[in-house]
Amino acid sequence: MSTPTPSPDGTGPGRGSPSPDGGARSALTGTTTADGATVGAVPPGPTESADERREHHHLDGERRALPAPSRPDGGISVLEALRSPRRLRIEVLAGLVVALALIPEAIAFSIIAGVDPRLGLFASFTMAVTISFLGGRPAMISAATGATALVLAPLVREQGVQFLFAAVVLAGVIQVVLGLSGVARLMRFIPRSVMVGFVNALAILIFTSQLPYLRDVPWVVYPMVAVGIAVMVLLPRLTTAVPAPLVAIVALTGFVVLASVTVPDVGDQGALPRDLPSLLLPDVPFSLQTLQVIAPYALGVAVVGLLESLMTAKLVDDVTDTGSSKTREAWGQGGANIVTGFFGGLGGCAMIGQTMINVKTSGARTRISTFLAGVFLLLLVVVLGDVVAVIPMAALVAVMVMVSVGTFDWHSIQPATLRRMPRSETLVMLSTVVVTVVTHNLAYGVVVGVLVAMTLFARRVAHLTEVVEIDHPDDDTRVYAVTGQLFFASSNDLVNQFDYTGDPRHVVIDLSEANVWDASTVATLDAIETKYASRGKTVTITGLDEHSAARRDRLAGHLGAGH
Repeated sequence: MSTPTPSPDGTGPGRGSPSPDGGARSALTGTTTADGATVGAVPPGPTESADERREHHHLDGERRALPAPSRPDGGISVLEALRSPRRLRIEVLAGLVVALALIPEAIAFSIIAGVDPRLGLFASFTMAVTISFLGGRPAMISAATGATALVLAPLVREQGVQFLFAAVVLAGVIQVVLGLSGVARLMRFIPRSVMVGFVNALAILIFTSQLPYLRDVPWVVYPMVAVGIAVMVLLPRLTTAVPAPLVAIVALTGFVVLASVTVPDVGDQGALPRDLPSLLLPDVPFSLQTLQVIAPYALGVAVVGLLESLMTAKLVDDVTDTGSSKTREAWGQGGANIVTGFFGGLGGCAMIGQTMINVKTSGARTRISTFLAGVFLLLLVVVLGDVVAVIPMAALVAVMVMVSVGTFDWHSIQPATLRRMPRSETLVMLSTVVVTVVTHNLAYGVVVGVLVAMTLFARRVAHLTEVVEIDHPDDDTRVYAVTGQLFFASSNDLVNQFDYTGDPRHVVIDLSEANVWDASTVATLDAIETKYASRGKTVTITGLDEHSAARRDRLAGHLGAGH
């Protein structure tokens, strides 16, 4: 059975190579799990046509005549998944595994925010179900997250839980506005090195978040975690009929029950709800003062949530070799938070660890798995709460450890890669990782990484600017040529590149091989003209392209000494 090949530049985990029919080889041959096994693969026969291979890709083995997919992102539609028993089984089991992994996380985030565990669990249900309809990235999991919990915790301490609900609703409204205004297009300004740092930092945070469950516990927890990891590594080599994480959870739970072993379990993390969430209106004064109180927290939740969600969507695009609508995902997150706030939930965004369980470990590809993750979560905690409560935390720790291992981009830290990669790119990746791990906030790490990348890029481009004398047609004329990109970082030194005293009475500056990008450069050109004029000499600037000339004509002589 073939497995996906890495991309030529080694970017992102799980990226496949193009197949002969224009699709993606990783999508055709299946989903690579964290342990290197392939889930849901259907090897094409030696004489299969491109259409037959496409049918395998979308129906996962069911040989039925279907037209070529019309979906622009090349993914699997919900209808196609419902027609394929094999694909549907993958989606259902993936949703169940994710639901089990969500429960302790949601409870833990509720504790961080200082609220009842039910708020985190209800938020995970409403976020997952709502985003399965509204979101732009199929198979991505949204639920209550630590990032939103950290932002909202001070509001809960100072004002109470009703203000939290109001802030979550307002955060959703802000996200909808930002989404419709096209904020998702800003994703193009996030460099690859930041993305790699984001992935690696995520893997580290997933791993370190499991360490508290391994401290001050009975010794039997450690072999249980080892057995769980072994199951997830070895089982896919024998069969992929059921997700290995689900087998590990069931097996370790059965061992604990049958052997009457006392170990930390899900029930120890907090009380599970016994009733369904209900629609409510936040009990807060509808006044300008209330808006002033909740607005800063709502803005923080909106920005952090969008950043993490859009970064996660881009990561899933890379893993699945399919596209997604980032604009729809942005306003879809807002809609999910609005619904969550009115149902008394904590609020949230995309959950990267659970998304990797769903997409990479379990092989899910459609909205069905996201929807079922929310539904199963509610059923598990409300109907089967007593059963879920006995699941050992060791089983869930083993699952998350494998997720962290599979998420980390190991290629990025190989000695050969580090030797080949420019130091500036490595510095951007490391700054993203360090800031994220230290602050436990992925948004901070991404922002710092982008700023470092921008600074290093500006510094590198600034050194490519050059001033040379190209002609001296007569004793009264000297011609200079300026090459490179002229902006604030490169133009500041431009004023010192001319011989104001020694040059003749007329100087020509040729900018045919340069571009003027900002007011700083226009101000520098004004300063050069002023210096020559103070010595009774004239300057002629030639060769400006259309945009540079328009910018100079608009700003020249109007910037003043302060600019």
